[in-house]
Amino acid sequence: MASLLVPRARKSPDKAPRRSPALPAAPAPVGETRLPVPVDLPATLGCDAVGVPARYGFRILSRLPAKGCVYADADWWWWLVPAGSDLDLTWPLPVCYAPGAVVPDRRPRLIHHPDGGSPYSPPIPLYLLTCQLTGIAPAWSVPSQVRSAL
Repeated sequence: MASLLVPRARKSPDKAPRRSPALPAAPAPVGETRLPVPVDLPATLGCDAVGVPARYGFRILSRLPAKGCVYADADWWWWLVPAGSDLDLTWPLPVCYAPGAVVPDRRPRLIHHPDGGSPYSPPIPLYLLTCQLTGIAPAWSVPSQVRSAL
């Protein structure tokens, strides 16, 4: 059986040994922050947030029929929605659902203040838009049948 020959680098006595280039430093861990609701807007339904990569931000903002508070950083845009807006919904990837509106702390700032008196974007139109933009069919669970005692 023939053995495999693996070429080896020649060692030169007059040259220093080769070293691999230094690896870039790992990014600092990102903490978390809660998106603040403006004081003039009552958040009586609690707050969660729906995040999308920034490349989808302007398209969603321009197509939503009603817009609540929208926050953005360099990489993500976040919409405030009522708490529990993930119930019976499967948000498509790469969308990120953040309960309690707790998001990675990349210094998101408010970029859209709603004209009305609610901080929320309507979750169903937002969900359908994210599905359309990501090319994923909407999917939600069917609630169990409720039987009447009558």
